[in-house]
Amino acid sequence: MSVKRGEGRALIPLSELIARERSDPEPADVLTADRIYERRWALTVLDHVLGQLGEEYRMAGNERLYDLFKELLAGEPEGISQAKIASELAVTENAVKQAYHRFRCRYRELMREEIAHTVAVPGDIEDELRHLIAVLRE
Repeated sequence: MSVKRGEGRALIPLSELIARERSDPEPADVLTADRIYERRWALTVLDHVLGQLGEEYRMAGNERLYDLFKELLAGEPEGISQAKIASELAVTENAVKQAYHRFRCRYRELMREEIAHTVAVPGDIEDELRHLIAVLRE
């Protein structure tokens, strides 16, 4: 699985996770109930956070930008580039870079908020985030 790094955080291509989850099931004897639960939990967290972010962008009238940035976040090797987004939106590439940076920062904030709901102590958020990434890499 290819993982991109950005600003010290691992980015896992969403399409790769979804495709792997749906198309290449592992043998049943390898999947324990705990592992199935954790993968579904991790994918549900990602889906929920992206849904929240999408709603924020829709409310601000930036649905198209969200759709493009979500595709960029997916990290597809042949996916859309920031230069192509800039061209499509008739803005500078620097404007896209800044907007994408804000998008990713908000994504991280929402992810932390979502994880905070699952831990008893705020100090456990980082550990839980690392666990979520580890589950998705399996």
